[in-house]
Amino acid sequence: MSANSRLTVAAHALTWIGLYQRRGHEVATSEQIATSVNTNPVVIRRLLAELRKAGLAESRRGAGAGWTLTRDLASISLLEVYEAIEPGPLFGLHPSTPDPECVVGHGIGPALTAVYDEIEAALRTQLAMTTLEDVLQGVLKAA
Repeated sequence: MSANSRLTVAAHALTWIGLYQRRGHEVATSEQIATSVNTNPVVIRRLLAELRKAGLAESRRGAGAGWTLTRDLASISLLEVYEAIEPGPLFGLHPSTPDPECVVGHGIGPALTAVYDEIEAALRTQLAMTTLEDVLQGVLKAA
């Protein structure tokens, strides 16, 4: 299985927009953001559309079209970004019910649910403590 990079791409795009705005630009185009992410602008537009629905970004049409943040980077947590693009639980159980007559089949769901709930709580706590401003500061230190 490959790792899911949607949170990384979303954080990248929003952080890029925030820095771009901080440098005096009004809007960022999906083409500009896609160049930084090294992906297709369509991928960026689809992701930003989800972030727009969550109230983290907004778009302008027509002359001067592009994307802006709705809030400052310091007031957007990675948890908000995560919740905007990754609805549902982090891990899922079997797509079909395991054999209830099997010891493992009967108990695997409750056993893993307890573990998954703890993992999800830890993830949410850490993401809530990290803002996009923190991400930007890390980016600037690395550069």
